[in-house]
Amino acid sequence: MRRTLFLVALLSLGCAAQSPAPAPDLNRRIERTVRAEFKVPAYVQLSVSAPKASEFPNYDSITVTFTAGKNRQTRDFLLAKDGKQLITMDKWDLTVDPYEKVIKAIDLSGRPARGNKDAKVTIVAYDDYQCPYCSRMHQTLFDEVLPAYAGKVKVYYKDFPLFQIHPWAGHAAANSNCLARQSGDAFWDLADFLHTRGEEISGRRTDRRPLPQQIADLDRVTLEIGKKRGVNDAQLQQCIKEQPSKEIEKSVKEAETLGVNATPVLFINGMKVEGAVPAEELRATLDQALRDAGQQPPTATASAAPAK
Repeated sequence: MRRTLFLVALLSLGCAAQSPAPAPDLNRRIERTVRAEFKVPAYVQLSVSAPKASEFPNYDSITVTFTAGKNRQTRDFLLAKDGKQLITMDKWDLTVDPYEKVIKAIDLSGRPARGNKDAKVTIVAYDDYQCPYCSRMHQTLFDEVLPAYAGKVKVYYKDFPLFQIHPWAGHAAANSNCLARQSGDAFWDLADFLHTRGEEISGRRTDRRPLPQQIADLDRVTLEIGKKRGVNDAQLQQCIKEQPSKEIEKSVKEAETLGVNATPVLFINGMKVEGAVPAEELRATLDQALRDAGQQPPTATASAAPAK
């Protein structure tokens, strides 16, 4: 829900006594105003709490609850004692860096990095190997953007397969993790293949192949990449057969705590980038992250060769 900022001059702090519940007509006006300003659809139910004392003179505090099925969300407002103004505000803790908070919540242990391991800027992508928008982001990032940032950025991929709509995405995530256990290069080889040639696994839209055949081809490609990179074939085959899911489940849960509900989502030194955004937006975010880290962004665009 998008919010509209209401500006108000708050002259001083103070305490106020408990106020009686709003009249039914006032409750109705509050509900209609909140629904209109926040663009709340009709299927979402709203309820307004009784007012209570706030820290602002001439204003009480109320809580509006938004309910849709099992989902429930609340938001606090200030209600003028004369019932003529409703104010919404957000309070943030300036003692906590929001980007650092995100960085600390992400576990990168055991994840293969691509790029300079000592780079000051880190990109963490929550990714689905069967997602066409992830493929677009992957190619934009590595083909169009990162060549100009050689040595300045490192990239990690984490799993967020959308099992309900992408039937082999979870299998691909497990296979990639099997490769990562033995070879970071093999992991990235598979990521590149699936994000540039994934149609070879799925088949064209007009000629989708049976899922067992898609899975078989996915395993074949994984084993071929493993052989090329010299991994232990027996260990890789056993891992593919077992399809370990613990790491995937942990990654998905972590992503959800960070507000991820679709793919792709990137965190660039903690700054969130959602969707397959244009190259210009990625460059702007990378440049800001570099400046925040005390480094100069690149002044010219590098060649279009992928950054490996």
